[in-house]
Amino acid sequence: MNKKDIAAMRKQFKLNTDLLTITDIYKVYIKQESSDIYHEESQPFPLLDQEQQELFLTNFKKVLGGKLDVKLFEVKFQRPAEEQTDHTQRLLYEGLHTDNVEEWKADMHRVTRKMVQDVQYEKDLVVTFIRGNYFKPTKRNGDESEIDVRDEVYTNPFILCSMNQTELPKRSLVFDFIEKEFKSSMIADPIINLASPIGGFLFPCFTDNAADVNHILYAAGKANKPDIHFIENVLNGEEIMTAEDDKAVFEEIVKEVIGDEVNAQTLASVYEEINRMMDEEDEEEEDESIPTLDTKEVERVLKACGVQDVNAEKVEMAFQKVIDDEAYEMKASHIVPSYTSKSIKISTKVANIAISPQDLKYVRQVNYNGKRCILIEVEEDTMIEGFKLLPEELLK
Repeated sequence: MNKKDIAAMRKQFKLNTDLLTITDIYKVYIKQESSDIYHEESQPFPLLDQEQQELFLTNFKKVLGGKLDVKLFEVKFQRPAEEQTDHTQRLLYEGLHTDNVEEWKADMHRVTRKMVQDVQYEKDLVVTFIRGNYFKPTKRNGDESEIDVRDEVYTNPFILCSMNQTELPKRSLVFDFIEKEFKSSMIADPIINLASPIGGFLFPCFTDNAADVNHILYAAGKANKPDIHFIENVLNGEEIMTAEDDKAVFEEIVKEVIGDEVNAQTLASVYEEINRMMDEEDEEEEDESIPTLDTKEVERVLKACGVQDVNAEKVEMAFQKVIDDEAYEMKASHIVPSYTSKSIKISTKVANIAISPQDLKYVRQVNYNGKRCILIEVEEDTMIEGFKLLPEELLK
């Protein structure tokens, strides 16, 4: 799935839409101290009162929030063993296509059982499953009306899971209008934190408007913090790399090829070249492929930036040493996550500076009177605490 597909589906988690229908909801309460299923219930989603529907829809929308490979990860299923009957891909597929609600509930129950196996949660947990259909309009021509758009749609059955922690309400002082007295609140029912899901997933993924049952979209609770145990043991998914991992791999590969030391101009050129790759890809509207860097692209980028003594053998050896896979590809967007925002951190003992990749070319490290200094070229007056700094002719 790409970010446009996810955003389009996410937008439909609201009341009174004809592009997304939820048929069933199954909720499970897990006690923290025992990591066991304490309570479960299922019912048709339309039978929930409107307030509950709104709360859950907001929660499901949050599950699909965040950037790809940062909070959302497309995970490929492991191949199931012949004797394996509880493989999550199989359970979700069967639960998605059965017309029997009890069978769907039983399949989701088995998935939940895998969540509590060998895991101790920090708080009580509520796991919620829904299944329904997402309808995506086909591309319309310029002369088609809104009604025409709804005449032809792609129909995508789906299952979505949300994991939410519970919290006990804080004790507080209240005023009783009936008794006309102040008293401490006695409410002890746990509150389900639907505002901040700690995880979840969507099955199946959708590629070119078709279901991809070999992949599942996993949602992490925190950016760049996927639960590897959950991915491998609950979802039966293969290993994934985060955007943060990709960036670290790229940096180590470049160090292996050109060394640990680099000037700011070379680094700025590398980021500029990779950003140009992404800009060219964005111009190809029909091509939704994501630009990646393999051994050949890394070699090309470094040569284009004027780095000397770079060849294919050096780059391939660096890939083999760092990632142990000469065929590995890094997404360009992971290496330069935001070209215009201050995403690069320059850390020194005296100060920490944030700068955008496109402005890195204005930064230099220089020697002055035997001391290392950072020189930043600016086009405007520098203000500190409301004062304009006077220019000093230090470098001649």
